[in-house]
Amino acid sequence: MAKEIERKFLVSDRRWRALADEGVAIRQAYVVAQEDRSLRVRLYGDGRARLTLKVGHAALVRDEYEFEIDHAEAEDMLRHRVGNVIEKVRYKVPFGRHLWEIDVYGGVHRGLVIAEVELASIHDEPEMPNWVGREVTGESRYSNQAMAFGTGESAGLHRLA
Repeated sequence: MAKEIERKFLVSDRRWRALADEGVAIRQAYVVAQEDRSLRVRLYGDGRARLTLKVGHAALVRDEYEFEIDHAEAEDMLRHRVGNVIEKVRYKVPFGRHLWEIDVYGGVHRGLVIAEVELASIHDEPEMPNWVGREVTGESRYSNQAMAFGTGESAGLHRLA
């Protein structure tokens, strides 16, 4: 069983872009979304597609299972989604001993920029880049699942000016 140990932060400015890769467009939606579990389909701009099952209540650690799937089947699964499709571009930014992922949201969440860092253990303390702002780990309104069911505007999400 795989464990996802991840922390999330708001991004305070655009300095990260100088360190980022070219990014990949992502469209994702939920096929199942419950309080303690979700089944998500994700389509990448480079042709890949994944199905991800996440289980657990904890903000920092959850069980996670990911499977590569056929891109055409993933497109078809979007028809069965609950909630809205989330659009974003994900950039990878190496910093210190960790690889940060920066999600720049589009659509109704345009302007929202979130930095995520996956950790080896709950005791792992990543070096904090100067472009990272307030931590939002555990704030449900910043979860992709919550954003799929809200408008973003009404949720009062922080947006990078």
